[in-house]
Amino acid sequence: MKVLVIILAFLPALAAAEMPTQWIEPATGHRVVRLSGEEGATKLYFHQNAFTESGDKLLIRAADGPATVDMKTYKIESLEIGRAGGGFVVGKKSRQVYYWRNGTVLATHLDTHATREIGRLPPEIRDGGFAVNADESLLAGSYVEAGTLPRRSGGKKPSLETRWAAHLPMRLYTVAIKTGKVKTFAPSTEWLNHVQFSPTEPSLVMFCHEGPWHKVDRIWTIRTDGSRLQKIHARTMDMEIAGHEFFAPDGKTVWYDLQTPRGKEFWLAGRVLGSEDAIRYKVERELWSVHYNISPDGKQFAGDGGGPHSVAAPGNGQWLYLFTPQNGTLHAEKLVDLSKHDYRLEPNVNFTPDGKWIVFQANMHGKAHVYAVEVAKGKRP
Repeated sequence: MKVLVIILAFLPALAAAEMPTQWIEPATGHRVVRLSGEEGATKLYFHQNAFTESGDKLLIRAADGPATVDMKTYKIESLEIGRAGGGFVVGKKSRQVYYWRNGTVLATHLDTHATREIGRLPPEIRDGGFAVNADESLLAGSYVEAGTLPRRSGGKKPSLETRWAAHLPMRLYTVAIKTGKVKTFAPSTEWLNHVQFSPTEPSLVMFCHEGPWHKVDRIWTIRTDGSRLQKIHARTMDMEIAGHEFFAPDGKTVWYDLQTPRGKEFWLAGRVLGSEDAIRYKVERELWSVHYNISPDGKQFAGDGGGPHSVAAPGNGQWLYLFTPQNGTLHAEKLVDLSKHDYRLEPNVNFTPDGKWIVFQANMHGKAHVYAVEVAKGKRP
C-alpha cells in the first residue's frame, strides 16, 4: 500500500515533466513554444489586442489572474490583480491593460503593475469585452439597456437562438480613458456584440448583430458619435453566413469568414472600407478555420482549423495553418497538429507584432495552455 501511495503522489509531477515546453512539430518542421507555466492558462479573444506595441510582452490569463509573458525570455510575471473582473484589452502604446471589476474601469501598467481607477460604469453595464481605440482615448463595449437575459434550467446561459430571439434593448458605449466619462449610442433591439475599434481611425467602431448567423446581418461599422452606420456585408442567398470579422492592420479592410451557403462553399472575404470593393479567397473545406487573422504586413493569414463538430465537418482539418493568397485562393501551409485538441476551446490565433510567430491556445496535452508557433521553419531546440 505504501508503494502505491508513493507512486500516486509522483504521478502529477511525472505528467508535468512529460508536457513539452518546446518542440519541432514532426509533420511540419515548425518550432512550437509553450508560453504559459501552470495549466489552465488562456489567451484573449482573437480580435482583442494582448501585445505591447513592440511585441516584447504578451498578456495572458493565468490560473491566478492576468499575467505577462516576456517574449524573449518566456518569463511569466503575474500582474497581481486577481481573477475578478473582465474585459481585458492591452493598450499598445501605453503598455497598460484596461479592464473592469465590480463596476469600476481600471488600468494596470504591464511593467510597474501600478493600477489606477478610470471611472465607474452605470449600474446596467456589468459585463462584456472592452475595445481600445487607436489613440487610446476611448474604450468601447455593448450592454443590455433593460430587461433580463433568459436563462435555462439550472441557471445556465441561454442558447444562441433563445438569446437572439429575446431582442432585448441594447446600446453601444464608450468610456473616456482620461476622465472616465461614459457615453452611450446606437440603441438597438438586436444583440450587439464583438465590439472592435479600427486600428487607425479613433472614432470608427465595428460591431456585430450576434445570433444564428443565417438569420442576422452580422457585420456593421459606426462612428462613436452615432453617425455613419454601415452594413459591411449583405447576403445574396438563403443560408449565406458571414462572421468572425476583424480589421486589417492598416484599417482599410474588414475581413471575415464567408460561406455561400452555410457549410457548402467557404471563403475568406474582405470589404474595402469607403468603397464597394470586395475581395474573396476560396478556402477548401479541409482548410476552413473557426477563426482567421492577418499578419502585421497584411500579406498572410493564419487559421486555426476546426473540430469534428464544426460547420465544415465532415472533412475539416484539425491544424493550425499559415495562408498566403495566390491567384484568388489561399495557399495553405500546416503549422501545428491539433488532432488531439478539443475545439470547445477555440484556439483564437494572433500574429506577434513582428509577424514571426502565431500565438494560440490549446488543450492538446490535457489542460489549456498558451502556445506560439514560429512562422519560419524552426531549428531543433
